[in-house]
Amino acid sequence: MDITITTNPSEQDVKDIRDGVIQHNLSKLGEVFFTDFACFTYYADGTKSGGLTGEILGQWLSIKFLWVDSESKGQGIGSKLLRQAELFALEHNCHSSLLDTFSFQARPFYERHGYQVEMTLRQHPIPTSERYFMTKTLSS
Repeated sequence: MDITITTNPSEQDVKDIRDGVIQHNLSKLGEVFFTDFACFTYYADGTKSGGLTGEILGQWLSIKFLWVDSESKGQGIGSKLLRQAELFALEHNCHSSLLDTFSFQARPFYERHGYQVEMTLRQHPIPTSERYFMTKTLSS
């Protein structure tokens, strides 16, 4: 058996691996709800001013990426995107949310929105930063 390492896997390569893991997980979890989702905000000209991607697995929301364009920071867009994702999760019977963020990103933002640090990886990805894994109990 040959093993190949590539630094530029195709979208199909990534999809094949992800689908394999999902199928394995579902075989162990039984019938559990799973979906990817995204929500966006736009400038008047139609370009994106912000967005959030995530997934729901069972009764957990997982925030993958939350981004707000630098020109729109401080206008509440990130808060609105996060709340929309949480409401979407509540509509799909989620009780909790999880995410991760780096020390140079948005820990205080998430703490203001009720997230608590569950685990800290020190010196990740470089010696001068940390990565925080955070959770929140969802409520309407």
